[in-house]
Amino acid sequence: RLCVRGALIKMALFASVASALVLGYSGVSPSAARGQRTAVSMVLDTPLVRIGTRGSPLALAQAYETQRLLKLAFPELCEEGAITINAMKSTGDMILDKALSEIGGKGLFTKELDVALLADQVDICVHSMKDVPTWLPDGTILPCNLEREDTRDVFISGKGKTIAELPNGSVIGSASLRRQSQILARNPTLKVVNFRGNVQTRLRKLASNEVDATLLALAGLKRMDMTQHLTSIIEWDEMLPAVAQGAIGIQCRSDDERSLKYLAGLNHHMTKIAVDCERSFLLTLDGNCKTPIAGQARMEGDELVLRGLIARPDGTKVYETSRRGSPADGIAMGKDAGEELKKLAGVDFFLELKAGMAA
Repeated sequence: RLCVRGALIKMALFASVASALVLGYSGVSPSAARGQRTAVSMVLDTPLVRIGTRGSPLALAQAYETQRLLKLAFPELCEEGAITINAMKSTGDMILDKALSEIGGKGLFTKELDVALLADQVDICVHSMKDVPTWLPDGTILPCNLEREDTRDVFISGKGKTIAELPNGSVIGSASLRRQSQILARNPTLKVVNFRGNVQTRLRKLASNEVDATLLALAGLKRMDMTQHLTSIIEWDEMLPAVAQGAIGIQCRSDDERSLKYLAGLNHHMTKIAVDCERSFLLTLDGNCKTPIAGQARMEGDELVLRGLIARPDGTKVYETSRRGSPADGIAMGKDAGEELKKLAGVDFFLELKAGMAA
C-alpha cells in the first residue's frame, strides 16, 4: 500500500509523456515537445535521497537497511530511483597494515564521506557510530540513530570457547586498544597483535591460523547474517563494549530541510539518548582510537544506566565508573562520569598515554 502513490505518480508521468508526444504531432513544435519530455525525465532521474556509505560489506548492509526503512516510512521514496546508494572507499579501509592509533584514528573512516556531503554529492551519510569522531565538520549534523543492535563483543576461536580457556601465550588478533587493554588486564601472558580489515578478511586470517582467536562486534555479524561464525558472546562484565557500538548514525547537512525531515522519521529516540550519553563521556575524556576507552548506556526500567572505563593499553591500570539517572540527563551523566575518571586516573596517566603515542 505504501508504494501505491508511487505507482500512480509513475502512471501520471507516462501519461504526460504520451500527451507531449501527441502535442508534438498536433501543432506543437518538435523542440517544445522535446523540452516537455526532458522536464518529465528529470523528475524520474533525480533522486530524492542520495546515500553515502563506505564500500565494505557491513557498511553496505547498513546503507541498504537505511534505504529499506526510508521506503517504509515515506511512500514517495518507493518510486524507482528515488534513493541511490553511493559507495566510496575511506582512507581507513585502504590502510590495513597499521593500527588506527598509528594513522590518525576514527576520522579516517568518515573523512571522504564528510567531503562528499559538504560538496553536495550525497544527501545523507550512514555510519557505524563507533567510527564517528566526537566532533563533526561545520555545516553537518547527526540527528538520527536507528534502533540499536546487540552491543556485545563476540569471541571467535577454534582453540577455546572463551578468552579464559585460551592457553597462556596465545595470540589474539585485534586492532582495538579497548579490547587489548581488557584482555591483558585479565591475562597478561596473552599477546594481542594488529588485526584489521572487514569481517570477511579477519575470518579468513583466523582460518589460516595467523592468530589463535579474534574478537568482533556481535552487531556486525547479525547485520550480515554471519553469527554462525561466533564461538561465544562476551558479557559486559568481561569486556565492556566501545562507545556507540551496535548503533547506526545518519548524518546530513544542517540546512538540508528535506533530509532532516526524512531522518526525523527514522530516529530511534531511546537509542539516541544512550548514544549521546556515551559520546558525552568520550568527549569529556578527549577519547579517540589512541586511548583505551569503553562506555555503554542502556535503559533499566525508567533509569538510564551508564558504565564506563579507561585503561592503559597493556591493561596494568583500569579505572571504572557508573551512573544512574533520568534519560533527560544523559549528556550531563556522561560528562560527569568522564570528569570523575579524569580525576581518578590523574594527570600522569594521560601524560603517559601521550608519551606512548609519541614513541
